[in-house]
Amino acid sequence: MRIVVLGAGRIGAFHAALLARHSAVSEVLVADADLARAKTLAEKIGARQVDGFAAATSEPLDGVVIATPTATHADLIRAAVDARIPVFCEKPIALDIATTRSVIAEVSAAQVPLQVGFQRRFDAGFRAARRGYQGGALGQVHTLRAITADPAPPHPDYILTSGGQFRDMHIHDFDAIRFVTGREVSSVHAVGANTGAAFIRAAGDVDTTAAILVMDDGSLAVVTGTRYNGAGCDVRLELAGTRGTLAVGLDDRSPLRSADPEVPWPRQPPYRTFLDRFAGAYEAELSAFLDYARGSIDNPCSADDALAALLVAEAAERSRREGRPVEIAEIDG
Repeated sequence: MRIVVLGAGRIGAFHAALLARHSAVSEVLVADADLARAKTLAEKIGARQVDGFAAATSEPLDGVVIATPTATHADLIRAAVDARIPVFCEKPIALDIATTRSVIAEVSAAQVPLQVGFQRRFDAGFRAARRGYQGGALGQVHTLRAITADPAPPHPDYILTSGGQFRDMHIHDFDAIRFVTGREVSSVHAVGANTGAAFIRAAGDVDTTAAILVMDDGSLAVVTGTRYNGAGCDVRLELAGTRGTLAVGLDDRSPLRSADPEVPWPRQPPYRTFLDRFAGAYEAELSAFLDYARGSIDNPCSADDALAALLVAEAAERSRREGRPVEIAEIDG
């Protein structure tokens, strides 16, 4: 298969390197607005640098991987759809609901494969939690607790275009909760605080967050996060039920320690970045995309899934700004 990776930044370079090592991929093409960066990456991984998506389509392609800035996602998806090429796009499709719906309609009409990048769906722990929840082993699950905590905030320029912490960071939690439970979110009550750099507050964003989600069966999910978790990258999910509790993300690299004496855990250095934490999940995600592009599996993360997570993020942001609970139906109306 011949795959073009659009975007040679951190996540684009990671994806390109994975694809270059994949047994099903015969050639990787790399394009970036920064031509020198694309060339450097291509030389490093044994790929071929091209000057853009249009240049890449001068020869047959089997797939497009979009890892460019968020503002470019919708137009690049449309270009790939017009060219009838299967698409993998990092979340989100767009930061607003109207554009997301428009892209979904075009993709549906053209019947071109589009998989959206929510890598937690491919993490072994999250998949085991899904089986535990849906298999009934935990009994009636009444509470979910999710945390996403980064060791440090991204560059100020990124914050300005990220859409805010709920759309940028916690959208992964919202999708993971839907994936694990198979349920929908009914309402959100969210708050935020600023505990660190002034540039986040100046952008109208927050760096520390908490949200209570009411699920469609009346159970609760509590989501918390921060840009300032100095111990490392901490991503966890707990499912508490009438028969037991199951946790995702507790291992010897989890960036937390016990205050109780004589507890040696954890025994290894903590995860420093999300790429450390989810390296295996990213590899499985791209392998699934190759299978999906070839028509051998169903879509593991559809555009409709991306929209559902965005609706929750939008409700959370509105709740934070207006200081009240927000129904998903209010956003989706």
